[in-house]
Amino acid sequence: MDNPKNILIVRTDRIGDVVLTLPLVSILKKKFPESKIAFLLRNYTLPLAENNPDIDELITLEEKNGRPEILRNIKKLKSKFDTCIVAYPSLRIALILFLSGIKNRIGTGYRWYSFLFNKKIYDHRKISEYHELEYNVRLLKALGINENVNPSNVQFNLQSSHESRPKVESELISRKVDISRKILILHPGSGGSSVDLPFESMKKLIGKMTHELDVEILITGSSNETELCQSLIVNEKTKNLAGVFELKEMIALIERAEILIANSTGPIHIAAALGKNVIGFYPKIVSCSDKRWGPYTNRKKIFSPTIDCSSCSRKQCEELNCMSSINIDEVFETVKLFLTKRD
Repeated sequence: MDNPKNILIVRTDRIGDVVLTLPLVSILKKKFPESKIAFLLRNYTLPLAENNPDIDELITLEEKNGRPEILRNIKKLKSKFDTCIVAYPSLRIALILFLSGIKNRIGTGYRWYSFLFNKKIYDHRKISEYHELEYNVRLLKALGINENVNPSNVQFNLQSSHESRPKVESELISRKVDISRKILILHPGSGGSSVDLPFESMKKLIGKMTHELDVEILITGSSNETELCQSLIVNEKTKNLAGVFELKEMIALIERAEILIANSTGPIHIAAALGKNVIGFYPKIVSCSDKRWGPYTNRKKIFSPTIDCSSCSRKQCEELNCMSSINIDEVFETVKLFLTKRD
């Protein structure tokens, strides 16, 4: 196979998934420096890739009622690419890429529609043998790239935009956030993708931090999580920013933080990609575990249930309330350690 000249990376799902696909860009650019690299993603995740110096073109997926539109996407892609790498497959995406006439279509060999890919990688992601980011990188084997990626050498090239930084600062000042103090971000929701730390545990942690630390604590979330975030406000040192910032500004906000504390959710991956200290809460369920979906960084501390259980399932985890076994005093000690640790 000739060296690819025009490569399309395809990742059309959620925030964390896109972040964990970004390292493919720098690896491809290193291997094929003369190639043009484009990234196909959904409109709302666009800011994650906008300022990446190695991405030559960003293409937004055309959707109607949350489904990819076949003809409009084919029109965007036809005769533009010789190679595509599909990190998140679906029948419609595979069909669009096939009908766009892309010569080398790299994707999983384990879907019933995998005949639409002609360069197949046989990895069963559901067994979670590797981290999601590593599964993405393993797709590059179809191009003769065997990259040994790890948290010490991974490159996300995720950056905030110049226009979002002053906007975030202005908003914080207007909400009486003392920007001269260290900022901790706590993101309590996860969009239902995992099993979360119980509300009571999260509130206990916030209470300890506000009473014992000289920091600003910002509670973030989507506009749908405003009520949840408001219920975690314990005093004037905590501010509810749910629904205040779009993704572009969230990146700039996280860039200002010392620590981000969260369940398994997109912002924890943004923080890891920006080199921030992160504290995460993950269940033992294999498909939701830190091993598969944790923040890909050395600057992390993950807390999982201390209950000794086997063959953990989501139903079992929720019924036993496993996440409540996480020791909040230990979490708080980690927060203090991160605040005092120097790089």
